[in-house]
Amino acid sequence: MNLSSILKIKKNNLVAGDLLKDEPRFRLTQIAKYIFQDLIENWEQATSIPKVLRDKLNKNSSLTMNSKLIASKHSPTIKSLITLKDREKIETVLMRHKDGRNTVCVSTQAGCALGCVFCATGRIGFRRNLSWDEIVAQVILFQRILKKENRRVTNVVYMGMGEPMLNYENVLQSVRILNAPKGLNIGARKISISTVGITEGIDRLANEDIQVNLAVSLHAPVDSLRNEMMPINKKYPIQKILESVTSYFKMTHRKVMFEYVLIAGVNDSLEYAEMLVQLLRKYTCMLNLIKMNPVYKFHPPKPEQIKRFKEILEKGGLEVVQRYSFGQDIKAACGQLAGGEGNIQK
Repeated sequence: MNLSSILKIKKNNLVAGDLLKDEPRFRLTQIAKYIFQDLIENWEQATSIPKVLRDKLNKNSSLTMNSKLIASKHSPTIKSLITLKDREKIETVLMRHKDGRNTVCVSTQAGCALGCVFCATGRIGFRRNLSWDEIVAQVILFQRILKKENRRVTNVVYMGMGEPMLNYENVLQSVRILNAPKGLNIGARKISISTVGITEGIDRLANEDIQVNLAVSLHAPVDSLRNEMMPINKKYPIQKILESVTSYFKMTHRKVMFEYVLIAGVNDSLEYAEMLVQLLRKYTCMLNLIKMNPVYKFHPPKPEQIKRFKEILEKGGLEVVQRYSFGQDIKAACGQLAGGEGNIQK
């Protein structure tokens, strides 16, 4: 799908791209409705547009996607393997929740350069950044599916393949398209951007005029352990991240979510739970506790260990939410996305 030649975004308003620069102004409104509301898959369905323009759009701005859908047998989860124009592959996931929410987890890069040892994406290395329309297309793909059920995408999380803050411009462009009233009209507070702690990105996000949520992948309470798990910690140590989070909160007054994936024998000791309390207790934050999904040699702790870990956090005054896995059987859960390459054994 190529939308960048049709439209652009300024602030939260759609404006015409190069293919529409000679068209009357109302044409952009028509076309945006076809893409984001009617969710057409071919320009021949845009019957109110002159045929000469439809032919031009079909030639230069296809709405089709090369996508393979894989459904979980154990949860209402669908993973899509998308092959891009240059043959790079990415994965994106739709999670249906019991409370009626429909969350899309989008990828922002093909591969990832950060090399977190417990993440399948990091093991395939960095390929390239995704364009803003390649990110938006992932949401449109599932919006099309949900429309047939009289449902819609309610939430978007930037927690798929790649590090969003290392593709900042395209990520923010995609957020604005998702949020725009003439775009997909998804509320900003229903959109969450996750980062390993790229402080320049956190600082920039604090100054944006859009109220998206910030999530920080912490996964360890001390630098010595985090260095082993996440090599990027040597450049962005915990204290540096927390300083940016403090500034972010002062600027936005929005609660930050920290993510902590529990890995058996690595970061799940009760001592680490106590250290986590001491580290975060003074911050206005929520801790998202995630059970490790099997990747490479890493496995989740036993349920009783997770329970004890969580109890220590709650007794220490932290607000804790335990995230449950979606789509583990199709390698669609947190840390398992690898562009169709599976969990690489290296």
